[in-house]
Amino acid sequence: MIYLSKLLNQKVWDVFGRVVGQLDDILIDNTEQNMPPIIAIVVKNTPRGTELIDAGSIVTLSPSITLITRSEEPMLYHPSGHELYLKQRVLDQQIVDTEGKRLVRVNDLQLARKDHKFHLTGVDVGGLGLLRRLGLDSLIRAIARLFKKKPKSNVIPWEDVASIEHDDPLRLKVSRERLVQMEPADIAAILDDLDHHTSKAFLEGFTDEQLADTLEESSVEIQQVVLTHLEPERAADILEEMQPDEAADILADMEHGKSEELLRLMDDDDEEDMRVLLRYHETSSGGIMTTEFAWVPDMLTVDEALHHLRTNEEALEDEFMYYVYILDPEKHLKGVLTLRDLVTSPLEKPLSDWFDDHTVTVSPYDSQNEAAYLVAKYNLMAVPVIDPQSNEMLGIVTVDDALDTVLPTAWKKKIPRFAGK
Repeated sequence: MIYLSKLLNQKVWDVFGRVVGQLDDILIDNTEQNMPPIIAIVVKNTPRGTELIDAGSIVTLSPSITLITRSEEPMLYHPSGHELYLKQRVLDQQIVDTEGKRLVRVNDLQLARKDHKFHLTGVDVGGLGLLRRLGLDSLIRAIARLFKKKPKSNVIPWEDVASIEHDDPLRLKVSRERLVQMEPADIAAILDDLDHHTSKAFLEGFTDEQLADTLEESSVEIQQVVLTHLEPERAADILEEMQPDEAADILADMEHGKSEELLRLMDDDDEEDMRVLLRYHETSSGGIMTTEFAWVPDMLTVDEALHHLRTNEEALEDEFMYYVYILDPEKHLKGVLTLRDLVTSPLEKPLSDWFDDHTVTVSPYDSQNEAAYLVAKYNLMAVPVIDPQSNEMLGIVTVDDALDTVLPTAWKKKIPRFAGK
């Protein structure tokens, strides 16, 4: 393989074996391709200064850089503005390895010849690439042969690379597409390793839903930085896409004036949900509940309940839907059944068969630990939250949010998020 570090500052020879100058950089185009073609090289110290020479005149890059033209008549390249300079804009930059789901730094770039053309094939992010630039790779290989071990190379195929640099032209549509295909938790982990300015650029091109999913998995600091630097209208839209309990936590940590501004920009229903959740202390069951849950009116049959769940807007918004809650017209909880029970029961069966006066519930003022205790004791996936004055069902505390209160911090992000995922 050919590496950029081995080519930089090397002499460039013409067809008659005369020195044209020294290689200073390499240009590629069509960066969305798996192996973008080299379209030109930057040659410095020519008799005419620094020149861009078209890649069509390159005969070899290794072991020497030779051209098919005479030094007096170089085949010049005229840039169009879409080119990517490898040394200037890629080498030493931070990138995302979308396959390995990690943030890495470019230590070298791998090139190869295919069909009489040269292409960029991969990015070396390992220690060997750094040693190669320091001129120590031959020594390392010699030591490895002595101990009969092969040096490990760490080259990421170009197709698995996405840029996050805020002023890097690599930030094309293809990079964003590669990034958003990653799991939100992986994107959040990368965000936590970036400075604030780069974090903002990293998230450009994400849809509101994608950004909401990512922020739900991010640290409080990242959540605040990203939303604060967005236009208020978009920040409000993103909060609306998030799980209500997650969005309320973010708003509670904001400066009061800013949170009020975002609340006023939300849809009326979402604003009402947020204000309900913000009434409760963050350590209470109400502080960790979500107001999105699947429920059906108590007078229905199984067939009618299934139709209700398929057509009711509130039910369609509930991505958890492990339990279905049976409510009377005053939103009082009459019973609970699993979705499995509902879909496997006779269609004519009335929901009143599931009425239960002893359903396990919590008050929004109960501590988080109480909700976690009940979830663990009764092996529940969620516990209903009931207003002690009106007996109205306000929401549910899901198992992941309940366990968040009792597990060590290091384990919290390892819990699958059932609500909204």
